[in-house]
Amino acid sequence: MPRSTQGMSDEQQPPGAGGDPGYGGRPHAGGGPGQPPGGWQGGPGPPYGGGQQPPGYGYGVNPYGGPGGAGDPLAGMPPLASRGRRLIARIVDALIVAIPVSLITATVVGPFDAADAGTYAPQALTLLVYFVYEGLMLSARGQTLGKMLMKVRVAMLADGAVPTGNPAWARAATYSLPQLVPCLGFLFWLLNVLFCTWDKPYRQCLHDKVAKTVVVSSP
Repeated sequence: MPRSTQGMSDEQQPPGAGGDPGYGGRPHAGGGPGQPPGGWQGGPGPPYGGGQQPPGYGYGVNPYGGPGGAGDPLAGMPPLASRGRRLIARIVDALIVAIPVSLITATVVGPFDAADAGTYAPQALTLLVYFVYEGLMLSARGQTLGKMLMKVRVAMLADGAVPTGNPAWARAATYSLPQLVPCLGFLFWLLNVLFCTWDKPYRQCLHDKVAKTVVVSSP
């Protein structure tokens, strides 16, 4: 008789007590087995918002659209740096690099004639020094000395982080190294720096496109 009682208790278990909830159990509020109540809540959010962002910095909703349509791509970002401040920052950085390099070059090899074909060497040296200077500064803190003065900084477009490592060096290389090619290098540089005048919505130059960065205001 005890055995019969055990068998009866097994057969008379209330629906949903143990076993797979998809078979006789109460359905999940999220609509599927194993999902948390109230729908999907786990995993990474979309890259432009919807998830936890770094403190004090975050990007807005997906600019490429979704079920609710495209959102404001600038939502959650610091204000974009003005083109004027970016230009002045570049001029300051160019002077910071060019003046010492020119003085050292003149001291080591002597003054040079601007009409001399050998002036390419000092120009190339200045570009290489500028490339290293910008790559190191951007990788370390997202700002060169000129950008610090003008209160702007370079940030990763995806999350606003400092462009440490490859993005910083790719950005610096795209700006400086093409100028080593006579004539064509200057044309590329001109297109590069003017690109931000018509680019929307992030006012990116070509070197920003390559590195996936954006220039924003800094406190």
